[in-house]
Amino acid sequence: MPASPPSRRTKRAPAPPQDRGLSHELMQLIQDNQGDPDFMTSLGRGLVVLSVFSQHPREVTMAQISSETGISRAAVRRVLYTLEKLGYVGEQGRGFVLLPRVLGMGGAYVASSSMTAAAQPVLDALRDDLHESCSLGVLDGDDVLYVARAETVRIMSIGLRAGSRLPAYCTSMGRILLAALPHDTLENYLERNPLRPRTQRTITRMDEFQETLERVRRDEVSLVDQELEIGLRSIAVPVRARSGEVIAALNIGTQAGRISLGAMQSQLLPRLRDAAQRLGTLLQ
Repeated sequence: MPASPPSRRTKRAPAPPQDRGLSHELMQLIQDNQGDPDFMTSLGRGLVVLSVFSQHPREVTMAQISSETGISRAAVRRVLYTLEKLGYVGEQGRGFVLLPRVLGMGGAYVASSSMTAAAQPVLDALRDDLHESCSLGVLDGDDVLYVARAETVRIMSIGLRAGSRLPAYCTSMGRILLAALPHDTLENYLERNPLRPRTQRTITRMDEFQETLERVRRDEVSLVDQELEIGLRSIAVPVRARSGEVIAALNIGTQAGRISLGAMQSQLLPRLRDAAQRLGTLLQ
């Protein structure tokens, strides 16, 4: 009998690249402040553990937290035990989840932030006018932090809301904010954040990325076509203070099949710029 052909194993798609994330930034800050006698390392580690939950939509295990932060399992166990006793986390399944009490901390920022208070009516009006989702973001560490959002329908596989974080290098708001950084600060950012391919469209060549940022800086608009997630397009402009300083970025995100790149520039961009100027005036 003829020999059977060798079996073919189905190749698995490579796992999506992992970004550094807030927890890694906080751990670096803890390390940088080890020599400060007034710095509470234990409190810092507790905040690092809390930050891990923002990256996971479901429960998080002790092993996951330890792996993602580098904190020992014994220390993670004590942090989780303390947070559970204080009512900030609870056990669910084989892991832990945040409890509603944490909303008080985020809610306090939203209530006290003049930027958020001024932005929300502007974003709501822009959404109702264009029937597209729009957001306001600032640079927080190495990520874009969403401080306000007006949504029509979900356009990403993950839900976005105030408090969400995304990598700066492959998002329209992120590129607006990166383009406004001083040269040395931008160079440090790029040293810490390799240009990993989120999709096959993501710009990963440094020379091409630098050219893109120069164009964003010159034209004051960033258009990203499916570089963060296939099917998602977004366009962003800077929000400037009276001094001319870029204090935030305003964007519109849409599904790629809904509108062409040309239409985004001709139809969405003028209204986006008007909204950014109006918001900049409100924030004076």
